[in-house]
Amino acid sequence: MAVRVMLVSPAMNAALREARFAGDAPLDASGLREARAAGATLPSVDRAVRGPSRRCALTADALGMQATAEPEARDWELGRWAGSRLDEVSTSEPEAVAAWLTDPSASPHGGESLLGLCARVGAWLDSLDGGGPGRVLAVVEPAVVRAAVVGALELPPQAFWRIDVAPLALTELSGWAGRWNLRCGRPLAPATGR
Repeated sequence: MAVRVMLVSPAMNAALREARFAGDAPLDASGLREARAAGATLPSVDRAVRGPSRRCALTADALGMQATAEPEARDWELGRWAGSRLDEVSTSEPEAVAAWLTDPSASPHGGESLLGLCARVGAWLDSLDGGGPGRVLAVVEPAVVRAAVVGALELPPQAFWRIDVAPLALTELSGWAGRWNLRCGRPLAPATGR
């Protein structure tokens, strides 16, 4: 039976604004305000889950969701780079960053490779159809959304770097393990009169 999985990226925070690797910073004031406003636009669902990060938890709360933490939906483990800014790491370890961006099996930071991330997230996504047909809403980090799209569409891992995920964007996947369709992201924001 088919399941619809709606992936929502968390609201804005300082780490995202500063292009920091992971880090578990809370939402900033504008992110919290935007998440609260977007809560009224959420579709009805049968199950609500979230990544275990503080940013995912705070976004789910601000959206008005009662979501269960899913350990397998955690953010990309970036080892010693966690909390650092991309420009800092690019300056101090240019060869390592180049390898990380071009070799999906590389993990120069001592954390998870892109292949490892995509495999973990793909297995988590496929496990969601085990709960039967229905609608699942998941607040997960942008890297998890990107990895889910790569796995669902059976794209080459390098496609991960070509997928942008904005804060509070909704990306929909429908299907079942091994057979997913994509409905491209749409903002979770109240409609404005144009």
